[in-house]
Amino acid sequence: MPVIRKCMEQVGLMSIGWDDLKIVLAIARNGSLSAAARALGTTQPTVSRRLEALERSLNAKLFDRDAGGLRLTALAQSLVGGLEQMDAGALAVQRQVAARDTGLSGQILVTSLDWLGDEVIAPMLARFGALHPGLVIELINDTKVFNLARREADLAFRFGSFSQENLVERRIGDIAYGLYAARSYLERHGHPEAADGFNGHFLVLLDRAAGEVPHEAWLPLLAHRARTVLRANGLRAHLAAIRSGAAMAVLPSFIAEADPTLLRVAVAHPMPVRAVRVGFHSDMRDTPRVRALVDFVVQEFSQLRARLNPQECTAGRSTC
Repeated sequence: MPVIRKCMEQVGLMSIGWDDLKIVLAIARNGSLSAAARALGTTQPTVSRRLEALERSLNAKLFDRDAGGLRLTALAQSLVGGLEQMDAGALAVQRQVAARDTGLSGQILVTSLDWLGDEVIAPMLARFGALHPGLVIELINDTKVFNLARREADLAFRFGSFSQENLVERRIGDIAYGLYAARSYLERHGHPEAADGFNGHFLVLLDRAAGEVPHEAWLPLLAHRARTVLRANGLRAHLAAIRSGAAMAVLPSFIAEADPTLLRVAVAHPMPVRAVRVGFHSDMRDTPRVRALVDFVVQEFSQLRARLNPQECTAGRSTC
């Protein structure tokens, strides 16, 4: 890193600690003190105080404040490239340390989202943790896409493929969806007819912030005359609305089929299926605790296959 060192020497940064320099990088990446604080896991006043102390020690400004937030000065702009390289190097060292052969002990940070994490992944992790008392497993369910290269998580369970580089991903199962309604709803409104575009029926859909999701994208086309009475961003809200008998919604079969008050509504459309994948950074490939957990989860998903994707077993395409 001779170029980085020369740059730091020129602006007097050789005596500055990496923790202070990470403040500069976090603000440059996120554009505001509050966003940088969230990224660093600290508070906005702490970030502001440390930035001011750093600027005093340098006798130079690193950021200018304007209506759009914080804007990098020429000095800060000259440093960002080197700081990015330093950060990447530090993260590589952290991954190497985390990947050391410590057997089935240590911490595993896992991320998933919404009902998949709550209803499927969490019980699996609890069973695995019970088998290995030397492990500490933490699960975070969040719509945020955690950066595995930056050690924001060790393992991630997601729908669809991973876009980050240097990751190992594995397809571990398929989740089937269907259109469901409460018995009380169908008794009042009858079964919807595709021929009239579900006229006279009511739907609950995901909120617009979710964008177009594969398991739901087909429904507005088929039910173009139905009325959307609610948009919500989570499965619990959908379930509560459907159980009340107010509307219909697309739900994962794994959840809906376990509720005796709900019925699957037959439609002339193939049941949507979404692939579940687990991903981790390639540096963690040979870490015993990560490898053991992935193998365990693969086996668990295999045992749940008939419930997660009933269509596959009904069609006779696998041994369920």
